Amino acid sequence: MHFSIPETESRNGENGAAYVAYNIHVNGVLHCRVRYSQLLGLHEQLRKEYGTNVVPAFPPKKLFTLTAAEVEQRREQLEKYMQAVRQDPLLGVSETFNSFLRKAQQETQQIPTEEVQLEVSLSNGQKIKVTILTSDRTEEVLEAAASKLDLPDDLVGYFSLFLVREGKDGSFSFVRKLQEFELPYVSVTSLRNQEYRIILRKSYWDSSYDNDVMENRVGLNLLYAQTVSDIEQGWILVNKEQHRQLKSLQEKVSKKEFIRLAQTLKHYGYLKFDPCITDFPEKGCQVIVSAGNNELNFQVKLPNEQMKEGSFKVTRMRCWRVTSSVAMMNGTANTSPDKSEVKLELAFEYLMSKDRLQWVTITSPQAIMMSICLQSMVDELMVKKSGGSIKKMLRKRMNGALRRSNSQQAVKSPPLLDSPDSSREPIVKLSSKLTSVSLRGISNSSSSNDLSANDFHGNYAFEGIGDDDL
Repeated sequence: MHFSIPETESRNGENGAAYVAYNIHVNGVLHCRVRYSQLLGLHEQLRKEYGTNVVPAFPPKKLFTLTAAEVEQRREQLEKYMQAVRQDPLLGVSETFNSFLRKAQQETQQIPTEEVQLEVSLSNGQKIKVTILTSDRTEEVLEAAASKLDLPDDLVGYFSLFLVREGKDGSFSFVRKLQEFELPYVSVTSLRNQEYRIILRKSYWDSSYDNDVMENRVGLNLLYAQTVSDIEQGWILVNKEQHRQLKSLQEKVSKKEFIRLAQTLKHYGYLKFDPCITDFPEKGCQVIVSAGNNELNFQVKLPNEQMKEGSFKVTRMRCWRVTSSVAMMNGTANTSPDKSEVKLELAFEYLMSKDRLQWVTITSPQAIMMSICLQSMVDELMVKKSGGSIKKMLRKRMNGALRRSNSQQAVKSPPLLDSPDSSREPIVKLSSKLTSVSLRGISNSSSSNDLSANDFHGNYAFEGIGDDDL
């Protein structure tokens, strides 16, 4: 998740006294509005629980009223603090941090705690209504949906709730996986847009885990519905003969056989994103990105209208980062909550060949979701390499995203795209030290050089490989 504090507001308290409020945005959308004293209280609680060596430094108190310049300086410091806490493997998933954000979200949106019905969609278009509290966490809503469907407890962790935006043609775009620091009911209702809805989908990448899900009738039905939907949306690529075979199995209601055949098809288990822009192999190229099989697949339209396809393996990504910027209006950032347009970019440093690294950038409103996909692929790879329990990871990890590895993948990935553009930035040597640069979360720039170390996602699954392996 990308945390930022793009603006402050001057507000009046209950006693009429003015104070500065900091608007915390998650993925470019207002999550909550808090005061300095509230953030200080969070900091002190984190220090009490985890110690001063773990918790980052907090912007100091001021004795006198802050000037406009000092307010801006504090905003930047608080933004970096929130990003640092979120990126920390202990602090970012702590109940202290998550509960603070949930409470602040509910207070900001002024939604009282009460029993409500929340609509959750399934992949086949069916909708179920679950009875929850407005203050219920993401995991509690997921469990309520699973209970409504009679999905066994040991399979709940194989699924997650996602916020999507539905198009006029019935297709949908992923916004994000719902996290433990938010309240699903508040998140979807505060958008005040009927196009947004919550959908239940599987939360893993490796198709070998389909076996666990298919052992149960409800799990099988959910997986079958998702597979049919992905084929209908064109996410899974099917030729005429394969389509005929699938149609025959569908008519026979042979759900397991249908899924088994789908598993052999190109891009099974992939998540497809909306068309966006990339700087690879040339700047300004239109691209359709799909995530799956431990890779990002690119279908690129070059300036000469030529189409190229290639894949970037997650094990060759040394790190990645997300940046954001707001539209400029007459030389100044437009910070109006209703009018500001947030530009998001995902950049990853990729091992092109032995000892040769290069940054690749994707400009997309779904950059955060792409980052979540990369992180969850790495999580799954590391669990498999360590011999850990996939069920335990799925149940406990509520801040990652989807999953899949390269097992049971019948289709060979396309070759890596080559870069004919000689004007691109020079390739970085693998042995060189990564330069530490400063970033302002939401600023008037979204350059890949505008990031602090706290915004980097280091890849523990990164594998140094030789030219012979490329």
